[in-house]
Formats: sequence, structure tokens, C-alpha cells
Amino acid sequence: MALDQDNLNALKLDKSQRYQRKGSNWGKWLGLFMLAGIFAGAVYWFGANKQAQEMVSVDVHTVSLPKSDATEISDAILNASGYVVARRQATVSSKVTGKILEVMVEEGMQVEAGQVLAELDDSILVAQIALAQSQKRAAQQALAEIQVRVDEAQKNLQRTLSLRERQLVAASAVDTAQAELSALRARLSKARSDIQVTDQNLALQKQYQLDYTIRAPFDGVVISKNAQPGEMISPAATGGSTRTGICTIVDMSSREIEVDVNESFINKVEAGQEVEAILDAYPDWTIPARVINIVPTADRQKATVKVRIGFTQLDKRILTDMGVKVTFLSDTPVPQRTVNSKPQVRIPLDTLYNESGVDKVLLVDSSGKLSSKVVTIASRTLNNAILENGLSGNEQLVIDPEAVKDLSIVSVNNN
Repeated sequence: MALDQDNLNALKLDKSQRYQRKGSNWGKWLGLFMLAGIFAGAVYWFGANKQAQEMVSVDVHTVSLPKSDATEISDAILNASGYVVARRQATVSSKVTGKILEVMVEEGMQVEAGQVLAELDDSILVAQIALAQSQKRAAQQALAEIQVRVDEAQKNLQRTLSLRERQLVAASAVDTAQAELSALRARLSKARSDIQVTDQNLALQKQYQLDYTIRAPFDGVVISKNAQPGEMISPAATGGSTRTGICTIVDMSSREIEVDVNESFINKVEAGQEVEAILDAYPDWTIPARVINIVPTADRQKATVKVRIGFTQLDKRILTDMGVKVTFLSDTPVPQRTVNSKPQVRIPLDTLYNESGVDKVLLVDSSGKLSSKVVTIASRTLNNAILENGLSGNEQLVIDPEAVKDLSIVSVNNN
């Protein structure tokens, strides 16, 4: 029993050691909690600092809504559409059929009246001119020969007359000498006429040679080049690859507008009437214009009358064949009801982006938070999109949204 008691006492724990071990575990856990707090603070600080450093600055566009009044005053009395045309436009061709040696113009080139546009092969004509010059020299030599014979015949007649006075020759000898002189004088006159003919023939050949050099008929701009060196050109097409024109030239100072007005409203149009024109390519640009005249004929098929409109001031942006809408103005403004008209929202194209086939814009609020919104586009112009719905006005849209659409917050560039 004593041995068993000793063994039991050996298994007992010392209380002082137990409390000491317990206190040591508490300190260890406290240290771990402190380390975790420091680590969490560091992570938060670095994350906030990184977010501040990565904050993207963006440019924005503020959507503005056009104003509309219930009784807006307007001086527009008629609208029409047409095209910009050039009053002076020519496809420059050749008067003769020939092979093109050189074309000296390109599209967009400014040309002046008389400037050489192309050269044709005139080798055969050069040979014909040389032949005409040889014929002229031969006629001149023949004239010189006949002139000598005429002079000789005159001397012979004088001698015969002198002999006749002394009764040394018969009267028939005088008649023969006179006849010979008259014949030679006739031949001399013919030789002089032959020289005139050769001169005229030579001048004609040289005039033909000028036709082998094609020149600009007036000042203008080349809008199309229709032929190349080596091709055949002719005033009329004869089949194959024969061209009928070298290039097309437009006198840019003759640009004007042609519109078709319904004959039911032609009574509202008169010569000299003020007009506002808007090109389809530049819908934000209103161009002042004025009616030149009304073409005095109607189109029975379309029931329209053609009206010519001149620009008050020309601009290089106005190009031929551009579509244009015009508004004829009245001298006395008239009230126009616009209460039911829905104002159009117009936004720049660089505020749009497409996602899965859907047009969207990226909105930014006052705190910099981003949100996307679907919009419906009614039409597009060169730089803008006209919306059917999606925006109501005064929204701030991010310019170039593709670069920041994956972010949640940005800073607005005040500049």
C-alpha cells in the first residue's frame, strides 16, 4: 500500500507550475491578436493608398436639352431637300481620235483656263505638216520659174513690136508674142494662188496639231480622272476601251443648290427670298442662302418645280452632290406650335460604346461613381448621335468610356 501511495503522489501536478503555464498561454494569444490587427491595418492602408494612386481622371460631356416653347416664333414657311450642284462642270474631251501620250492632272488638282491637261500622239500629223511645208516650197519654186519666163516673154514682145515697126516681121509674130505673155501671166497668177493654198493647208494642219493638246476650258478643280496614257480617246465612243473624256472639271465658284418644291407650295417661293441651308454632312452648321430663280417648268411625273438657290458665301466644306435641306424664310415671322415636338438629345459619338450589340453611355455622378445606361440612337451625323430615348438631359457622360468602363469610381477632370 505504501508503494501504491508513492506512485499516486508522483502522478500529481504541481499547482504553481500549472498556473505558471496557464499565464504563459494567455500572453501568447494576446500577441497573436495584436499581430493580426497590425497586419489588417497595413493591408487597409496599402489598399487605400493604391486606390488613391490609381484613381483615373476622365473628361465628361454634360448633356443639354434643346429648349422648346409652346408658341415659338418662326419665320420658316417651307422646307425642301436637294443637292449641291455646280453650274459650270465639264468633262473635257478631244476633238480628234487619237492615242493618249500623257495625262498631266490628278483628282483634286486646281487647274487654270488654258492649262494643258493631256497630250495625244500627233506623229502622223507632224508628217503631214512636213509634207505641206514641202508642197509650199515647191509652189514657191514654180512661182519663181514662171516669173522668169514672164519677164522673158515681156522682153520678147518688146523686140517683136520693135521689129514690126520696121516692117521686119509679120503681124502674126506680134500676136504670138502677146499670147505667150498672157499665158505666162495666167500661170503666174495660178502659181501665186497655189502658194496661198499651201499656206492655208499648212495653217490648217497646224490648227489640227493644236487639237492634239487638250487644255482646261475654265478655272476649276479636277474631280475625276477618266483616262490613262496608252488608251484611245474619241469624241464619241466606238466600242472597246475607247474613252470619251480625259477628266471632269468643276468651277467651284459656281456651286449652288437645286431643290424640287412641290408644285402645290411653289407660290410660297420667289426670286431673292432668303433661305437657310443645312448640309447632311454638317447638321450643326446653318448656311445663309438666297433664291436665284424658279426654273419655269414643272415635272409632270413628280409634280415638282425646280428651284435654284445660291450661297451667300461659299466655303470649302461645301462639295458638289452633297445632300442639303433648305428652309425658305418669310419676311414676316409667324407663330409656330411646337408644344408636341419632342426635343432631340444630341451627344458626341466619342461618349458611346457598344457592349454585346447594345449602345451604351457611361454616366458619372458628383462623387465620381460610374454607371452604364442603354440608349437608343435615332440617327448619326459626322460627329454626333441623335438619341431617341435613354437620356433626359443634364447627365454627365464620360468621353472615351471604353478605357474606364471596368472601373467603379473616377475623378472628373475639371479642365
